[in-house]
This record gives sequence, C-alpha cells and structure tokens, in this order.
Amino acid sequence: MKTREFKRTQVITNLICIFFTVCAMLPFILLIAASFTDNDWATAYGFTFLPGKLSLDAYRYIATRWSTIGHAYLMTIVVTAVGTSASLFLSVLFAYGISRQDIPGMKIVSFLLIFTMLFNGGLVATYYCYTKIWHIKDTLWALIVPGFLMNAFNVILFRNYFVNSIPASLLEAARIDGAGEFRILAGIVLPLSKPILASVGLMTGLGYWNDWQNGLYYLTARGGSRYYTIQIVLNNISDDVRALAAAATSQSSVLSGSVKMPSTTIRMAIAVIGILPILVIYPFFQRYFVRGITLGGVKE
Repeated sequence: MKTREFKRTQVITNLICIFFTVCAMLPFILLIAASFTDNDWATAYGFTFLPGKLSLDAYRYIATRWSTIGHAYLMTIVVTAVGTSASLFLSVLFAYGISRQDIPGMKIVSFLLIFTMLFNGGLVATYYCYTKIWHIKDTLWALIVPGFLMNAFNVILFRNYFVNSIPASLLEAARIDGAGEFRILAGIVLPLSKPILASVGLMTGLGYWNDWQNGLYYLTARGGSRYYTIQIVLNNISDDVRALAAAATSQSSVLSGSVKMPSTTIRMAIAVIGILPILVIYPFFQRYFVRGITLGGVKE
C-alpha cells in the first residue's frame, strides 16, 4: 500500500518534473510567438509570449523565397537521412567486429578506436585531408562525412550493447546451425538492438539536422551553395540580415505581392520550420532513448 510519505514524495517529484518541463518548453513557445510577431513591433518592443501585434509577414516572405529556403529544407532532409543511415551502418559493423574478442587483433582495433576519442590532428589538418586528399569540398559529402559519419562514442555504445544485452549462447546456437556472421548480425543482433539503434540514430540525426559548421568549412558560395541546408541558410541570414534586406528591397518588383522582408522575425520563422520535424519525430523514439543509452553505456 502507498504510504503518506510515498504519496508526498510522488507529489513533490511530479511538481519538480512539471517545473523543469515548463522551463524547457518556454523557449519554444517564445520562438513560435516571435515568428508570428510584427517585425516593426518586435524591433521596437522585443519579443514577448503574447505578441502585441500579430503578423504573418515572416511566413509570407518564406513563401516568396521558397526556391531558396525550400531547397535548403530538402537538402537538410536528404543529408540527415543519408548521413544517419550511413553512420548507423558503419557503426554497427565496426561495433559487431570489436565485440568479437575471439578474433585476433580486435583489441588493437579497439585501442585505435578509443585513441581517436583522445587525440586528433586539429582543424587545419582535418580540413587539409578532406579538401586535398578526399576532395569533398563543395560536394554533398562535405555535409555527411566530417564529424558525424562514424563516431567512436556511438561505436562503443553499440559494442557494449551487443556484449551485455544479447546472450552469447544465442549467437553460438546460430553458429552451430550454420549461420554466418552477416546472417547472425541481420537476423538476430539487429532485431534485438532496436533500443540502441533508435537512440543512436536519434542523436546522429539531430547532429546532422542541426549542423552548420561543415557547410561553413567546406562549402563556398560559388561552388557549394546548392548544397546549403536550412541551418546554413539560417546562419547566413543571422550574419547578414542587412544585405539580405537590401537584396529583397531591390528585387521587390519581381516578388509577387512585393513582400517586405521581416529581417528580425524571419529568423524565428525559419527556426520554427527547421525544428518542426524533430518535435514531431522525437516522441516516437523517446521510449527507446533512455533504455538504449542505459544498456549501451554500462559495461559489466
């Protein structure tokens, strides 16, 4: 039976969780409210949770510039989908290999993996390798390969999950029945690894979706602008609002309706559009997230 002390603890715990939930939601609410605020009013009085003057100018401007913003949005989806799939594929193969300690040389490979978490050549050496040796500058691979394609931490999470959460006797029985390693991986290991796959996939996808640094380093306006993602476009707007406003004014005769560029609220509107898919997808992965990280992060 639930004692009075237990009920009191539950109430206090729930109130604390509600408080922190509200604190986490407030920035999103302010972001959405700001995107529907009139640009002149926001410039004069700032952003509030209840806009003093509602306006759809920011979203109207996005509609008129959809050839640029829409293309960037599409590139973000493509980069996130391709990058996350490739990252999971390589990480799972690597993790399954080093989880087999009976294979000679796996301890050395594991050491080299951990070594990359502690030491790296720095940004200059990395940039030189990617641009002069691998020639990914101004290509789609510039947004996929650097930093996210295979993360040592994710490999360790997969490796620990495979070792601690999948019975070795089950894998041994499959080998006795004549199953090869790829058959075991595809038919037994992966179906039992949905929590860690969903957790790592969500973290990797968020990394790709929110990334703008790779575009800053490896994409130029002349050769790589067609690969700009929504985050890069948002960053460019934040850095050079005045130039974009001047360009929008000079092209106002071409734009249907001669929409004035809302230089302040446009950033909020693009941020809302950029974050919307993540808010929709996250609840479907939440139930796997805690379980996958807990089981994958503990080594017995």
